[in-house]
Amino acid sequence: MKNILFSIFIIGLAAQSCTKVNENVYDKYAANQFYSTPAGADVALASVYAKVTGSWGSNYAGRDNCWYDLNCFSSDEQVIPHRNTGDWQLDFAQLYTRTALPSLGIINNTWNWAYSTIYTANLAISELTAAKADPAKIAEAKVTRAWLYYLLIDDFGDVPFYTDNNTDISKIPQEKRATIYNFIVSELKANVDLLSETRGGAYYGRFNKWAGYTVLAKVYLNAEVYTGTAHWAEALAACNKVASGGFTLHPASASTGSALGNTYYDLFGDVCPNDETIFALFITQNVISGNIYAIRSLNSPNGTALIGFAGWNGTIIPSEYYDKFDNADIRKKQFLVGAQAGGTTYTKEVSSLIDPGAGPNEGIRDVKFFPVKPSDGSGESNDFPVYRYADVLLMQAECNFRLGNAAAAAPFLNQVRERAGLNDIGSPTLDNIYDERGFELNMEGHRRQDMIRFDKFLLAHGFVQTTPAYRKLFPIPTAALNANTSLKQNTGY
Repeated sequence: MKNILFSIFIIGLAAQSCTKVNENVYDKYAANQFYSTPAGADVALASVYAKVTGSWGSNYAGRDNCWYDLNCFSSDEQVIPHRNTGDWQLDFAQLYTRTALPSLGIINNTWNWAYSTIYTANLAISELTAAKADPAKIAEAKVTRAWLYYLLIDDFGDVPFYTDNNTDISKIPQEKRATIYNFIVSELKANVDLLSETRGGAYYGRFNKWAGYTVLAKVYLNAEVYTGTAHWAEALAACNKVASGGFTLHPASASTGSALGNTYYDLFGDVCPNDETIFALFITQNVISGNIYAIRSLNSPNGTALIGFAGWNGTIIPSEYYDKFDNADIRKKQFLVGAQAGGTTYTKEVSSLIDPGAGPNEGIRDVKFFPVKPSDGSGESNDFPVYRYADVLLMQAECNFRLGNAAAAAPFLNQVRERAGLNDIGSPTLDNIYDERGFELNMEGHRRQDMIRFDKFLLAHGFVQTTPAYRKLFPIPTAALNANTSLKQNTGY
């Protein structure tokens, strides 16, 4: 994928360098010829993946102010408080306290990113179809587009829906969530088996068969939220398909060569290991996007002492979330609290999120994505794991439990717990599974969705009061309503 993105750059330079204009140009014929080749098809797909990784304000994860921030800061796992020194805007705290308005920039950025990427996916599908390209490449573009629509209905409910770019943006119809859900399921079922089974290599950072089935499992897992009808058996079947791909949990053992002294944290380093990683975003700081999640958490003196450059003094972990972790859990190593390098002492408790805001050293910090090089004060090169096999195991545990088979759920749950250094649970409850998802997948973009599916999202916690049900959806952005007056705002906003 790195080579493909570089190829796009070279092609762009070549196009700018062409000055001879006295030739006949058969544009459509040339395009059909180009996109019918394996290299041409990969370039069309790379244009979509480049949008997925994106940059500031327009990306799935890695950078800030877009999808990741919208979904993570509206959960109970992390927040950036306004500081009483005047640092940090209120956007992040407003998401956390469920007081964000339709005009919030992060909401608008997420909406624009998703639809811009769908537009690029539509274009790729059109180009590849017209060129009679390899069906697997067309399927890859379609699965990526289905994934984007899944993210949209998860966040916003009823949204504009289109698959043809020859559409007036002001007239794109707003379809019901359940209707788009049916399209997503149909599109995935029709295409995932056409995808490559290759793990890593040329398919690192791309949708292969196993990533496609993981998305299908996620869609089925949340079907009751989207449509009112549960599909636990279908979700379990999709998870079982992923499991047939030969994935295993990445080993966890003490290692001085690994971040935070344990090989478990290799999962969040420079290249996500193929044994467990199903789909990841390829990131290289100052080349392809960047990962800011550790540097955004550390303060300046601690960052300088720990990683060689100043942190942003932003993200904190709420104390009640931190307190749920067992002290024997290796996943607790990612949190920094108390006295730290650089003369910093992070306090566990936070006095205020918005007015007057938190003190400079208040709040637990997180270095799950411990910076790898190349890195600097603007970010690091850690790749981002969108989906991991540990997530699939926990989905298998949940589906079995919800289907009435708690005994069958236990082995899946306990594989994840054993890797973390914890004891098995013989008869797990639904809350055990929910908590384990929080321990294993925090900082990876799953928590808000989990809170909604497990009926935890509306409950009071920390600085958050009991939340009205309409807040399960984000508002349609003000700018989108202005651009398409046929859109209807979500109830409550």
